[in-house]
Amino acid sequence: MPENVINILLVEDDEVDVMNVQRAFKKINITNPVYVATNGIEALSMLRSSNGEPPQVPAARRLILLDLNMPKMGGIEFLVELRSDPELKPTPVVVMTTSNQDQDRVEAYNLNVAGYILKPVTFGNFVELMATLNKYWTLCEMP
Repeated sequence: MPENVINILLVEDDEVDVMNVQRAFKKINITNPVYVATNGIEALSMLRSSNGEPPQVPAARRLILLDLNMPKMGGIEFLVELRSDPELKPTPVVVMTTSNQDQDRVEAYNLNVAGYILKPVTFGNFVELMATLNKYWTLCEMP
């Protein structure tokens, strides 16, 4: 795996938002592999090994883009579970949500998220956001 590849897990239940992220990545030539989970339970199983099999999302150089409002297990519940697992705890998480509630923001930062971003309304702004995030995570030193 090339040194600069980042394995991105997009935890998002809205198909339109998933397509927007994928389209934005394509438009600005982000070639990192993107794995998609539609809720926190699915995301956790993709991050963990099971029955001797490696996790679906490679363990090295992971980044999670996380929506908060999802069925089965929402983003905050997912973060609590992620941070209580010694193997998954160090994984950087950027919350990308429509929730502008202070309580969600405070809870997310208390669970050590790397950022809390409100989803842009227009596709053009979505592309700008993904380009900015890409610049940020390519500058960050990730294990």
